[in-house]
Amino acid sequence: MTQTTEGTLIEQDRVTDWWSTAVSRIRPGEILLRGYPVEQLIGHVTFAEQIWLMLRGELPTPVQGKLLEAALVSAVDHGPQAPSIAAARMAATCGVGLNSAVATGAGLLGDTHGGAGQQCMEVLERIVAGAEPADLVAEFRGRKTYVPGFGHRFHPHDPRRDPLLALVREAVDAGEVPGRALAAGLALEEALAKGRARPVPMNIDGATAIIYAELGYPAELGRGLFVLSRSVGILAHAWEEHEAGTRIKGPLPRPLLAGYHGGRPRDLERGPAG
Repeated sequence: MTQTTEGTLIEQDRVTDWWSTAVSRIRPGEILLRGYPVEQLIGHVTFAEQIWLMLRGELPTPVQGKLLEAALVSAVDHGPQAPSIAAARMAATCGVGLNSAVATGAGLLGDTHGGAGQQCMEVLERIVAGAEPADLVAEFRGRKTYVPGFGHRFHPHDPRRDPLLALVREAVDAGEVPGRALAAGLALEEALAKGRARPVPMNIDGATAIIYAELGYPAELGRGLFVLSRSVGILAHAWEEHEAGTRIKGPLPRPLLAGYHGGRPRDLERGPAG
């Protein structure tokens, strides 16, 4: 029994189960992660396998682990022009701790910057459930919005697409994943290309959306995995900027000033307040 601040007694389980969890058990001299002693995991499972274990409760098959690792590796970074990376680098020059710099960058990964993978997974779910890819393309075009997971501002053909989809095809052939998300993604890519002089190929968000969907992750957790992946690049860039020793580095080089489109300079035409 445990005594409360009011002096009443309650059962111990009602206290200890307040944060009851199936993820880990911590006791003096013992750390169990999903039931496995941590000392048995160290040196025997990859980080991607450990992520799978923590999220799913069991270890993945070798093929599942390979697919998850490939998706995580592919999305770690896309250069300092990405807002999340740029913000982390600027934060690192302002004297904040590395944890704050990383949090600054990761905090920018929302619906617009970082959310396309989750949004693509939701579109793939609709196709798997029976929606026609052509109808979905027409829907997005009618709203004058991009189909998430397709096209890229920098890459005519995203170099990460082909190796990721090749791994998915291998997993489908091996019977490790069902292949429904892959078929949906390719059908959507084909529908997007119809009537266009230049195709709109799948980008990293679309390719990783297929992987996470094939591996059975819900769409929201797919975004969480992207954030986990991109945090590696955010950390690397924040540390690089920290090591450079530059102070208070803004978005523009110091000789340049931000453009201005407000009113013309003017004088205040009244005397001092009195």
